[in-house]
Amino acid sequence: MGGQARARRAAAALGVLGLLCAVLGAVMIAMLPSLMKQQVLKNVRIDPNSLSFGMWKQIPVPFYLSVYFFSVLNPDGVLQGEKPQVEERGPYVYGAAVMMENRPMSLKLIMTLAFSTLGQRAFMNRTVGEIMWGYDDPLVNLINKYFPGMFPFKGKFGLFAEVNNSNSGLFTVFTGVKDFSRIHLVDKWNGLSKVNYWHSDQCNMINGTSGQMWAPFMTPESSLEFYSPDACRSMKLIYKEPGVFQGIPTYRFVAPKTLFANGSDYPPNEGFCPCMESGIQNVSTCRFSAPLFLSHPHFYNADPVLAEAVTGLHPNQEEHSLFLDVHPVTGIPMNCSVKLQLSLYIKAVKGIGQTGSIEPVVLPLLWFGESGAMEGEPLNAFYRQLVLMPKVLHYAQYVLLGLGCALLLIPVVYQVRSQEKCYLFWSSSKKGSKDKEAIQAYSESLMTPAPKGAVLQEARL
Repeated sequence: MGGQARARRAAAALGVLGLLCAVLGAVMIAMLPSLMKQQVLKNVRIDPNSLSFGMWKQIPVPFYLSVYFFSVLNPDGVLQGEKPQVEERGPYVYGAAVMMENRPMSLKLIMTLAFSTLGQRAFMNRTVGEIMWGYDDPLVNLINKYFPGMFPFKGKFGLFAEVNNSNSGLFTVFTGVKDFSRIHLVDKWNGLSKVNYWHSDQCNMINGTSGQMWAPFMTPESSLEFYSPDACRSMKLIYKEPGVFQGIPTYRFVAPKTLFANGSDYPPNEGFCPCMESGIQNVSTCRFSAPLFLSHPHFYNADPVLAEAVTGLHPNQEEHSLFLDVHPVTGIPMNCSVKLQLSLYIKAVKGIGQTGSIEPVVLPLLWFGESGAMEGEPLNAFYRQLVLMPKVLHYAQYVLLGLGCALLLIPVVYQVRSQEKCYLFWSSSKKGSKDKEAIQAYSESLMTPAPKGAVLQEARL
C-alpha cells in the first residue's frame, strides 16, 4: 500500500509540473512575439538607453575605400578622333574645355592662348594623390585671378579637393521616440528639407534615411531609401534575396536598373535631365557645372553603347554591382558594398585647339568602392542579444509546451492503469463465487430423487 501511495503522489506532482510547463509555454507563444517586438522597438530607436544608440553615434563598422582610375592609353589618337582605349589603373585628368563650350569665342581664344602659354594639354599625367586631393594648377589660378567666380573653388584643383577632411553634411533625423513610424528618416540635410539641383520637386526631395539604419521588421516588399550627398539625390534599393551573414539572417537589397535610367526609359527620372543614354546620371548641376556623369562601374546596367564607345571596359554583376545586407528584424546593416563611377563627357570644342578632333564620348575617370562589414565584439553582442536570445526563447516556448503535455499524460496513464487493476480483481472475485454456486447446485440435484415416469440413462465408458 505504501508503494502505491508514493507512486500516486509522484504522478500527481509530475502532473502539476506538466500543467505549469504547458501553461508557461502557451503564455510564451501568445505573448513572446509582442514582447520581442517591444524589445526591438526599444533598442533600435535613437535613445541613450537603446542598444543601437552607440552604433548610430559612432558606426562600429570599419569602412574601406578603394579607388580605381582609368588611364587613357591612346591620348594622341583620341585627339585625332579615335575611340578611347582605357586601362583600369590611372592616373588620368582631362582639362576644363567642355565647361567653356557655351562661352563667347573671344574667351575661348584667350583660353587657348592660356593653355599654350602654361603648357596645358588635354591629357596630363598626375599622381593619384594629386588627382584625388588636388594640386596647384597655374591655369586655375590664372582664371580665378582674372575671371573670379568662373570656378566655384579656389586653390588646389582635384576631384575630391573640396571634400578632403570634411564630412557629408549635417543630417537631422527622427529618433523614433515620439513617433516610431518616422524612425531614422531624414528631416533635413544641412538645414534643407529639399535640394534645388534638379528640375522636378520629386527629384529634389530628401527621402529615406541617412544610410546608417532603417526601420525594423522588414519584408521582401520593403525597400531601402536614403539620401546620398555624393549623388546629390535620394536613392532607392530593392529587395533581391535572403541570406546569412556570420550566422545572422539578412535581406540583400540591390540597385534597380532604373536607378540611373534616363527620362525616356523611366519618366520619374526626367527631373535629372538633360540626359544622355540610359544608365548614367548627369550630375553637372551639383558638380560645378562640369559635364560629369554618375553610373555603376564600367557602365554596368547601362546602355551597351556607352561601354562599346570605350575600349577596355568589361561590365559584370559580380565586380560592379552594389548591395546592402540588412538584418530585417532590426533594420541594421551587416554588410555593404557601394560602387559608383564618375565619368566625363568630352568632345572637340570649336575655338579651343587643344581639344583637336575628339569624338563625343562619355569617358570614365574613376570608380570607387566603399565596403564595410560588422565584425568583432559589436557583431558578437548583436548576435547574442538580437539573434541568439530570440532564437532560444522561440524554441523554449515549444519545448515547454511539449514537455508539459507529456508530463500531464503521466497521471492520466497512472489513473487508467489503476482502474484496470481494480476491474480485473473485481471480475476475478465475481467469477469464483459463481463457480461455487454452480457446484453446490449440482450436488443438491444429485441428492434429489427422480420424478415418477422419468427415464434413467446410464453412461458407460
